[in-house]
This record gives sequence, C-alpha cells and structure tokens, in this order.
Amino acid sequence: MTQSLLRRWILLLPLVSLVLALPHEALAAPGQPGILASLLKWTPLIFKGFLLNLLASVLSMALGTLFGAFLGLAQISPNRLVAKSAWAVTQFFRNAPWLVLLFYTVLLIPFEIGISGGVIPLPDTAKAILGLALPVMGNVSEIVRGAVQSVPSGQWESAQALAFTRRQTLWMIILPQCLKRMLPPWMNLYAVLTMATPLISIVGVEEAMTMTRAALAAENRSELLVPMYGMLLVWFYLYCAPIAAWTKRLEMRFGVKA
Repeated sequence: MTQSLLRRWILLLPLVSLVLALPHEALAAPGQPGILASLLKWTPLIFKGFLLNLLASVLSMALGTLFGAFLGLAQISPNRLVAKSAWAVTQFFRNAPWLVLLFYTVLLIPFEIGISGGVIPLPDTAKAILGLALPVMGNVSEIVRGAVQSVPSGQWESAQALAFTRRQTLWMIILPQCLKRMLPPWMNLYAVLTMATPLISIVGVEEAMTMTRAALAAENRSELLVPMYGMLLVWFYLYCAPIAAWTKRLEMRFGVKA
C-alpha cells in the first residue's frame, strides 16, 4: 500500500465510524459515552491490528508465491517422479482447510529454534503467516501450471527447432507470455487471502479481530457489537474492493479469467 493510499485510509476512519455509529447512537445508556465517541476511542487500536492483517497477507502471499511458482514448474517437469510428487503436494495444500493448516503450523512448529549455538524465537505471528502461505502455495502452483500449459505446444516445438534448451524455452519464451495469464487469478487469490487473515486471531495473533474483541470486552456494552464489527467489515471491503475491480479490468484487457 502506498503512502498516499494509507493517508486516504486514515482520513476515512472518522467518516466510517460516524456512518456506523449514527444508527446506534440512541442506544447508548444515559451517562455513558456515545457510540461514535467509543468507536473513535478504539479506532486507533483496532486499526493497528488491521495493519497487522495487511502485513500478514502481504508476507503470506510473497512466501506462497515464491514456493508455489517452483512447485507449479515442478508439476510440468519431464521427470514423472518430480511431476507426480509436486502434483500431490499441490493438491494436498490446495484442498486442505486453511484453519486446520493454521493450527498445525502454530502447534507443531516450536516456539524457538537453535542455530549455531544461538536461539531464534518463532512468534505465533510468524507461524500464522507460514500457515496461510501453505494454501497460497498450492493455489499459486495450480495458477502457474495452468498458465504454462495454456501456451500452445507449437511454441515449444519452434524453440526446440531453434536449438533452445528446455530451460531457455521456459524462461525466455513461455513464462513471459504467462505473466498476463497469471496476474488476474493471482490478484484474486490475494484478495481471498486478505479476507481470510482474521482466521489468525483464533491462534492467538493480536490482529484486528482480536483487538475488536478486546475493545468490546473492555466496554462491556452490547450496543457496540454491530458498529465495531461493521467498521472492521467496511475496512476490509475498502481494501479488497479496488483489488477486485482492478482484477476485472485486467481480465477484460488480457482476455483471461481469474
């Protein structure tokens, strides 16, 4: 997210709080702060947690894309053992429930690891990011495999006739054509991942949902439930809706579907 976009977001926060608070303002009990005042009070804390959601989505997408790209290329390997193994790994992580993968990574990965006599801590946030990266890896692997196999086989044959090696053909001819085919589904996957990041609150990461629950527990006022969660819902929508719109434009431009 660019700095200008972040500044716009910060300017939108009071407006979002106002819109969500007005229908519930009359529900505030006498002597208690109004709904809007309570929302504005907790907005900085909840927004700080929301930024952690966005950070987790970016890091998980980066890790998942890196390993998923190699896994997708392994699926088209001429070595049948490599291709079958990559296909099995892809299908496993692509079809496994995201929450189950999160629990496995958080519970099975140790809290710290020792390297060369030193100890490196592994916080729950890092393990949760890895847990989200695993299903992303499986989906990116399929995106890469599908894009590569969608290129007409005649291009492989032409490159072979020009004495290109398989690696040269892949990196110099095939993959550059695949980028526009992979970008829309990749962006769509990122939007889905961002909307799934609240799952990490279940494994103890202090992100936006955790902060919202903490704010509601501190206030102990039932009339704040809808405005606070509604505010969080609007934030996710404002972040993901432009991504979906951009994906649609790229689909129309490139003639591909996410």
